[in-house]
Amino acid sequence: MKDKFYPYIQNLQDQICAALEAVDGVAKFREDLWQRAEGGGGRTRVIENGDVFEKGGVNISAVHGKLPDTMRQLFGVGEADFFACGLSLVIHPKNPMVPTVHANWRYFEMYDDNGNVINSWFGGGQDLTPYYLFEEDAKHFHQTCKTACDKHNAEFYPKYKKQCDAYFWNAHRNEARGIGGLFFDYCKATETMSMQDWYNFVTEVGNSFCEAYVPIVERRKALPYTEAQRNWQEIRRGRYVEFNLVHDKGTLFGLKTNGRIESILMSLPPHVQWVYDHHPAAGSEEEKLIKILTNPIDWVI
Repeated sequence: MKDKFYPYIQNLQDQICAALEAVDGVAKFREDLWQRAEGGGGRTRVIENGDVFEKGGVNISAVHGKLPDTMRQLFGVGEADFFACGLSLVIHPKNPMVPTVHANWRYFEMYDDNGNVINSWFGGGQDLTPYYLFEEDAKHFHQTCKTACDKHNAEFYPKYKKQCDAYFWNAHRNEARGIGGLFFDYCKATETMSMQDWYNFVTEVGNSFCEAYVPIVERRKALPYTEAQRNWQEIRRGRYVEFNLVHDKGTLFGLKTNGRIESILMSLPPHVQWVYDHHPAAGSEEEKLIKILTNPIDWVI
């Protein structure tokens, strides 16, 4: 399975980077190949200072070796070897009318002393973080997610949408990071879903990403905005940073497995504000967004 999934995310990285470069029209991704001392490595691609994208990264990695102590305790196992690969992306647009987007698709294996696979699972998802709420965009993103899910199981979209709302929740702020999408983890073989079935599902979601996000960027990238709206974007980016550094499992996994720090923190935006006790004006578009983030809704049925 790992020999199928890693080439898939290599190709997906190429496709997504090409699509985003085409939308930006100016900036190109810079590639950085790296090796992990304990085993494996990755291909980091970063885009910066474009006409549309202020900063973003589309990274792939495949790492292996002895399972670190912190991960052994988490999984409740003794000595074990592991393999993990995945694609992770975060895109921060310049225009506050264009939402930030995050996505990740990953695969994990664990082995016994003889090299036999004793556990394996898929995980991933994709989610949208707008600064100004356009309901048309929210419905488009969620409908694309639902269409991908429905091809495999009609129960997947409502289940993984709910898990996304629960996962990307800034508990210390009592609000969602964004308007959600899909989040799934520990997708293991069952009587009804083989690992091949999970592969088919996860790659379906991965293939849907550009369709979910690019049309939104195209619609919003040329809209005018004010300095005040840009300030709001940077304040909301602060909430994004808080989630990634306090709650995000992927960030914590990377740090605990001696991951490459530049790739792990690639998700952080370049310009952020923390304004003391900030509250948007009553009846404003900014307040409208906050009300949605404190009480997630169903965008499609």
